[in-house]
Formats: sequence, C-alpha cells, structure tokens
Amino acid sequence: MSSQNRRPLRTYLLLAPVAPLAFAGVLVWQSVDGDGSASGGREPGGPPSASSSPTRPTAGDPEDSNDSKNTKDPEVGDLPLAGKVIVLDPGHNPNNRDHAAEINRQVDIGTVRKECDTTGTATNGGYAEADFTLDVARRARTLLRAQGAQVRLTHDGKREFGPCIDERAEAGNKAGADAVVSIHADGGGPGARGFHVILPGRVSEGKADTTAIVKPSRKLGKELKAHFAEETGSKPSNYVGNDTGFTVRTDLGGLNLSTVPKVFIECGNMRDAKDADRLTDAVWRQRAAHGITNGIGAFLAG
Repeated sequence: MSSQNRRPLRTYLLLAPVAPLAFAGVLVWQSVDGDGSASGGREPGGPPSASSSPTRPTAGDPEDSNDSKNTKDPEVGDLPLAGKVIVLDPGHNPNNRDHAAEINRQVDIGTVRKECDTTGTATNGGYAEADFTLDVARRARTLLRAQGAQVRLTHDGKREFGPCIDERAEAGNKAGADAVVSIHADGGGPGARGFHVILPGRVSEGKADTTAIVKPSRKLGKELKAHFAEETGSKPSNYVGNDTGFTVRTDLGGLNLSTVPKVFIECGNMRDAKDADRLTDAVWRQRAAHGITNGIGAFLAG
C-alpha cells in the first residue's frame, strides 16, 4: 500500500479520540436551553427573543414593590360623591336637525305647551350647541364618576332625536337624582358675552309644581356659578341677569316638571366670536366640565 493510501488511516486514528469529546460538547450545548440553543433560538448577534428577555412583574405579581403591597385603590364608599345620583342633561341633540316634525310636536310643561325640543344654536363657524353640550356632559360624567357618583345622561347622542323636554325632566325624577344640571350654550348676538345659570321660578300649575325644589335649586345654582367662574375664568353674562350670573324662569319644561334640584347653565354665547373661541376649545371645555363637577360636588357636600 502506498504512503498516499496510508494517510487516511492515520487521519481516522487521530480523529477517533476526539469524537467522544465532541459528543459531550453537544450534550452540554443542549442542556443550556430546552430548545437546544443557549441564545434562546436566535442567531449570534441578533435581537433577543421574547423567551430570553427578563419577565417584568405584572400588577398582581408577588414581585410588585412593597409600596404597591401596602396601598389599595379607594373603596367607592371612601369617595366624596359615593351614593349620590347625578343626572346631566346635554341640551338638544345633534340629530334633531333631521327630525323637524318630531321635535316640533307640542308637549305639556304645566304652564303652557311647547315644542318637544329644538335644534339649538351654533357658532358662526358651524360648531353646534348640541355637539358642545354632549362633549361637556361626557367630560363631566367622567369626573363625577371618579368621585364615586352614579351619573346618568338624559341622552348620549345615540337617539334619533330628543328626548323631549318633559322626558328630560322625568329622567331626573325617576332617578331620584340628588342634583340635575342641564348644559347649554346661548345664541345671543355679537358682544353678548359670559355665562349664566337659570334657576326655576315658583310654579304650581297643571303638571308643574316647583315649590319643593326652588330653594335647593338656588343653592345648587350658586355653587355652580362660583365654581364655573373659578375654573373657566369666564365672567357672568353681560346681557341677562344684571351681571349677577342668574336668571329665574317659569317657561322651561325641564325646570317646571322637575321634582329634584335642577338648574340650567348657559356656558357662553356661541354667536360672539370671543366666547366662540372658548366654546370650541377642547381645553376650555375640560375646564367647564371641572367647573360643573366642582359646583355639583360643593352643593352635595353642603
């Protein structure tokens, strides 16, 4: 056999002792990770896979910090408005404009008969009062619920039209509400600026009897005026109420038919350019919601 034929044999002999070591290396390599990869199944230098990343404790894990173990969310009974029922009435409805016949139907408000509802006003730029009132009511609902209150809206923009003014009053009555606020924005001319709160006058006629609610409604209105002004920076109306920020009316079905404390608030004048700038500003609307929320809270705390 030539020397060329013997070289492979020497190679085999040299490799033979190495084979057991290589096999042992395979065993060690496989034992590092169950999927046969010390790097979690990724290529060297590649990004870590999910299985190789350290697991972060979730909110309920034992690894949570001691601080989280020693604190707890407040119980509903611990919140300032726990057990209180509040009804918010977003004035008008964005869909009313498509249902003229339905909203023009006459309903009994005790003293007279009036239209079921109206479309409301709008800014010169086309921002509808109904959109404004619904936005502020939703914001206030969130804030009030965070304080433990049960909050109901007379509508949430999902109805075809309405509800009618007598239904709006009945929503607060049926709920046994501790307070009801109807949210609006006015449609006066340019230069007419500011907000005002509408209080129920004394009515005892037909279906209407406000005798029991006049006094607590006035108290609600005073708190609402003070806190709305504080939160929004708005001044009382310069065109109604003789700068007091209040008017008393006996021609509004939502007030006449109420058996629980209730007021309206006209948050500003949509037809005045300066007021419209505020009403169309989401940041200001959040302040308005805070003002309404704080006013209701102060009334219920007193």
